[in-house]
Amino acid sequence: MTLSLYIARRFLMTFLMVFGIFAAILLLIDFVEQIRRFAPSNVGLTEALGLAALNVPAALYRILPLIMILSAIALFLGLARSSELVVIRAAGRSALRMLVAPILTALLIGCIAVGGLNPIVAATSKQYETLSARYASGPRSVLSISREGLWLRQGGEGVQTVIRAERANLDGTELYSVTFLNFAPDGSPVSRIEAASARLTIGAWEITDAKEWPLADSPNPERDALRRETMTLDSDLTPNQIRDSFGTPSAIAIWDLPRFIEALERAGFSARKHVVWFQMELALPLLLAAMVLIAAGFTLRHARFGHTGILVLTAMSFGFAIFFLRNFTQILGENGQIPVVLAAWSPPVAAILLSLGLLLHLEEG
Repeated sequence: MTLSLYIARRFLMTFLMVFGIFAAILLLIDFVEQIRRFAPSNVGLTEALGLAALNVPAALYRILPLIMILSAIALFLGLARSSELVVIRAAGRSALRMLVAPILTALLIGCIAVGGLNPIVAATSKQYETLSARYASGPRSVLSISREGLWLRQGGEGVQTVIRAERANLDGTELYSVTFLNFAPDGSPVSRIEAASARLTIGAWEITDAKEWPLADSPNPERDALRRETMTLDSDLTPNQIRDSFGTPSAIAIWDLPRFIEALERAGFSARKHVVWFQMELALPLLLAAMVLIAAGFTLRHARFGHTGILVLTAMSFGFAIFFLRNFTQILGENGQIPVVLAAWSPPVAAILLSLGLLLHLEEG
């Protein structure tokens, strides 16, 4: 037990050190990028540093598996160079038994990352988007989905339009039971349109079975309301912009993701992208444990055997391969080419099985 706690504590300290180094490097790089990006908007150094601090957690979270394999490599190389590996094996502790402590530590870090860091990343990502949009000029188009239905906002020259619909088709280009609220630049309402349906075409919404209330100059909007079988409303939205307006699933805390998926499906949209992300987040602790096993398979040996640099490079190559395989299966899962469970869980499971096979061959064979 004492030896396991020692190894776990040392691995945790190594991970925190590597994590801190990457955080400092990414913060410096992003700080320079924010200064360059918002130079025309006269954003000060304090605001740029704040934007960088909000953007760095998302970058760190994305590369967490790579940080884990680097930490594991550093741990095993340190144990080998101090001859602690020789002492541990001389005491009768096998390699696989010794790996229990760092693997459990990696699983614990993964659970903390999914349960705690994930909501932090979601919150900082939203705040970053809000602040960057405030500093940048020009109108924006935003979509959100709630229990009340689907909400869109489109910007244009001299007018902002808020759109609400009970439901929509899969790509958001056809809305049903839809309401359009037009606002002037000063925020005052201009008109309200309620319609049975609206279809997005190039440069406009084609609205069917509509009723329009003038809200700006009419003392009695109901009296002056007009009914139209069809009408058009200018729009700068495109189907791709609507799909992209959902944002990445990483911008939603994992605790809120099941409710968001339910609301997304209730509004008529496909939630497969979010379901794949949710499953991949659940599989993250297993992936981090797989990274530890990959590092152990190539670096859990005495330093006097030589070829340390080649083995470290090989371990990093395998780690990058699993990392990119995970991203590749995510794309396949989102496109519906493979099942969701296979897309999320196959990379970490395959990595664990392969690394265990390598360890059994090299250490116990």
